[in-house]
Amino acid sequence: MKDQILDLFDPRTAVMDPDYSPTSAPPHPDFGFAFNDSNFSDRLLRIEVVADSSDACSDSDASQTLADWTRHRKQRGGGDFKENDTCHSFSALDISTYQEEQIVNCNPIDTEDADNGNQDEAVVAMIEEAQSGDEAANSEDSNWNIDSSSKVVKVKTLHISSPILAAKSPFFYKLFSNGMRESEQRQVTLQIHASEEAALMELLNFMYSNTLTSTTAPALLDVLMAADKFEVASCMRYCSRQLCNLTMTPESALVYLELPSSVLMAEAVKPLTDAAKQFLAANYKDVSKYQEEVMNLPLAGIEAVLSSDDLLVASEDAVYDLVLKWTRTHYAKLEERREILSSHLGRYIRFPQMSCRKLRKVQTCIDFDPEFVSKHVLEALFFKAESSHRQRIQAADDSSSGSHRFVERVYKYRPIKVIEFEHPRQQCVVYLDLKREECSNLFPSGRVYSQAFHLGGQGFFLSAHCNMDQQNIFYCFGLFLGMQEKGLVSFAVDYEFAARSKPTEEFVSKYKGNYTFTGGKAVGYRNLFGIGWTSFMADDSPYFINGILHLRAELTIKH
Repeated sequence: MKDQILDLFDPRTAVMDPDYSPTSAPPHPDFGFAFNDSNFSDRLLRIEVVADSSDACSDSDASQTLADWTRHRKQRGGGDFKENDTCHSFSALDISTYQEEQIVNCNPIDTEDADNGNQDEAVVAMIEEAQSGDEAANSEDSNWNIDSSSKVVKVKTLHISSPILAAKSPFFYKLFSNGMRESEQRQVTLQIHASEEAALMELLNFMYSNTLTSTTAPALLDVLMAADKFEVASCMRYCSRQLCNLTMTPESALVYLELPSSVLMAEAVKPLTDAAKQFLAANYKDVSKYQEEVMNLPLAGIEAVLSSDDLLVASEDAVYDLVLKWTRTHYAKLEERREILSSHLGRYIRFPQMSCRKLRKVQTCIDFDPEFVSKHVLEALFFKAESSHRQRIQAADDSSSGSHRFVERVYKYRPIKVIEFEHPRQQCVVYLDLKREECSNLFPSGRVYSQAFHLGGQGFFLSAHCNMDQQNIFYCFGLFLGMQEKGLVSFAVDYEFAARSKPTEEFVSKYKGNYTFTGGKAVGYRNLFGIGWTSFMADDSPYFINGILHLRAELTIKH
């Protein structure tokens, strides 16, 4: 243990910003005993606390809820949280150094002095010295000043160990080892707002002890912001884990996603932001049930919802409509909409899963940049032209890369592939693929619908069912063809259902018929394969090829 301490205190062997993990072996050294102890310190840290602005809360602990925390942070000058916003709740720091002899003249507060009631007198003396002369105005680091008119209301002086702070923070490492005059001085001054004092003290204590006393979300967030400012990644990871363990709400998840964190330190809070995205995606999974709440989400929130594979929507066409509606609601100017769609929301629309009819509308939508439209519509059409096998391979490769633009969601209406003919007769061929697990979930009385397709100006759909056979004896798989309701039009159609089957894996006709449709009517076969549900779903079933049931419907208008 002695060797470990000596190695850590040797600047040549100090490791900057270690990957802190309380469960790893060996455990990270705990130097809590050395915090603010002159026997284990080589420098002094002088913290000047200035008054907050009049409309800000002076006590961060007063923020009992995340709503309070967010409001107070914005009042302190953070403004609205936006992507890549580097404005922090922690104000800029005033970093200055003092000559060795100045420290002797301005004797820092010792523990004994404080115990004897001399603390207030010493603090007043230091405040007066800090405000005297032209020292602040002529500081080499004057760009770091909070405000030259800010009134110092309190001064704290701590004994610190530069190797410990340097090992935890690149900020302090550079401060103590930059080779300039400042790195040779024994006293360093930081200037902060009163509302930031508690978080900074917690952070400094963490750098020694690897733990925090803060347990509430607002307090942990304050420390997280301080850790980001001073580049203490291990503390950011600790705060992130603690926040992940707290009960999450839509409000807290949005706050976590909109934290202004520097690019270099963002990796430390990734588990927290990932958890927040997953929570929002799950909470608003069924968009139709939460339309008003989803429309009121900020950009970070709507992005989290749209990124989910499990989003329950009728089809990708509905996702496109949702994105367009949200963008028009939040961005009145066309230029702003085009920018937000091209750089943010457009990438969450899975154009290859949209219907061709909707893709035609995308091409004429002025909200999208023409170049963006051209690229994504062409990509979608090329994908649709691929065989089902190639589509699955492309979707798998896309999913592994993290893009997901070719991946199907859990659509209420299953995607289909349609081939249309105008001559010599109006005809269409519709392909519907269902996964084994999708079919399994139909038992005992479920049904799944396809996306709509069109023939002769009329809309149709396929529906797969688990139902009882005609004698009501056993469960079986049924397939039906329906016409969308549209007035009182009668429509005579010849149709044929087919499915691929082993061993040839070719489509085999299962049912033929003709029917005169009127709006809202459907026709089909209750037991498409002539077998019971158990046999249909069995491992040796001839109808599942690599776990996929391939169905085909041919429709021809009768003359």
